[in-house]
Amino acid sequence: MPLHQKPTGKLISFEGSEGSGKSTQISLLAAHLQKTGKDVVSTREPGGTEIGEQIRNIIVHNSKGDEMCAETELLLFAAARAQLVREVIAPALLAGKYVLSDRFLDSSTVYQGIARKLAADPVAQINRFAVGNVMPDVTVVIDVPTEVSLTRLKQRTTDLPDRMERENIDFYNHVREGYLLLAKNMPERVILVDGTRTPAQVAQTIWEHVQVRLG
Repeated sequence: MPLHQKPTGKLISFEGSEGSGKSTQISLLAAHLQKTGKDVVSTREPGGTEIGEQIRNIIVHNSKGDEMCAETELLLFAAARAQLVREVIAPALLAGKYVLSDRFLDSSTVYQGIARKLAADPVAQINRFAVGNVMPDVTVVIDVPTEVSLTRLKQRTTDLPDRMERENIDFYNHVREGYLLLAKNMPERVILVDGTRTPAQVAQTIWEHVQVRLG
């Protein structure tokens, strides 16, 4: 188990469809927390470690990526997550830091479990094996309609869309439905935020919820 004593830090994960604005909101929340004197570590999935970044490259940029089966995708995400937890997240939490993660285990529940239609029990077991006893204290789900998500992806000026960004509208509809179901079933942990508002409005809502949840 990654944590052998009670951590003094907090783990806040951010979830949502592609283009929902997670990266922007992580930066804004990190700034808020730092102003209150918190030591903040920001990371992402898959990635966040040297090994994780290599796995990320396989998942999203490999030339044979479109041939990847759902089970392989799930296990690759879990491998990157296991390394991230043990190398970055758990040590930071034990050191009293606030960890903000762009995606965590809920991404596998939604993307591979619901959108890829893998059975729920194996996904949950693999998730538990990967994270041990490290779970988010708060999960922020930034919700945007599928059409908004796809429009934002098209407006990006970076490289060509990666493997996950090339999925069709039906896939992203399932992703959104999965996140809405997650928020409904886990209200004690999950904060659902309307991502169609301005970044400043979204950030203020997240900050208000985080203060209430984490004191």
